[in-house]
Amino acid sequence: MMHDPAKSLVSVEKLSKEYRRGGTVLCALQEVTLDVKAGDFCAFVGPSGCGKSTLLNLIGGLDQPTSGTIAIEGRPVTNASATEWTRLRRELIGIVFQAFHLIPGLTVAENVALPMLLKGEQGRTVADRIDEVLQAVGMEARRSHRPSELSGGEQQRVAIARAIVHRPRLILADEPTGNLDSRQGADIISLFRTLPQRFGHSVLLVTHSESAAAAADYVWYMRDGRLVNCVPQSA
Repeated sequence: MMHDPAKSLVSVEKLSKEYRRGGTVLCALQEVTLDVKAGDFCAFVGPSGCGKSTLLNLIGGLDQPTSGTIAIEGRPVTNASATEWTRLRRELIGIVFQAFHLIPGLTVAENVALPMLLKGEQGRTVADRIDEVLQAVGMEARRSHRPSELSGGEQQRVAIARAIVHRPRLILADEPTGNLDSRQGADIISLFRTLPQRFGHSVLLVTHSESAAAAADYVWYMRDGRLVNCVPQSA
């Protein structure tokens, strides 16, 4: 993929991240450059500590780079404030983690509604959107259940519904199958595969699983904080 920030949903250029521990400098990410177009499904694979999650955290504004630039929809966000990043996540970005982070005391529908309520939306719009995304992830029949009444795979489906309910342009998924068995994991990856087709999201998936990565349009291989290879997947 050629570097063309003007036509990219996400563009990062020479992005680096260093951590200091005592007198030691640890380089988690080294001059990464990539572009993601609207509707792309990209997977990042590589050994633990290679920088996959660091890259995703920087793109989502959960951490700050040491150097380099990030642009979303052509807008520079590298030096955005915490308030601006919160707004970007509420409007443009959905995040799915390995841990489900559902609120135990809320029902499935109430958990899914949270991003829209945080944006100040209410009433019929929220109800209709909840119905839409719960149907999309196959959880409409469980809308009144609490997280403790769901399997791990079902909880992750609810977490995905929550991540897409506010219609973000970009989904960041960090090891979303890490707490699931192989069958549940395959189901979740199949679900991620449908998101760009159904809603037009771009998906950035961090995974240890080669089979999960195989569902993506592009597989980026990482080692020692660098992108070392990009393999377009055949249709």
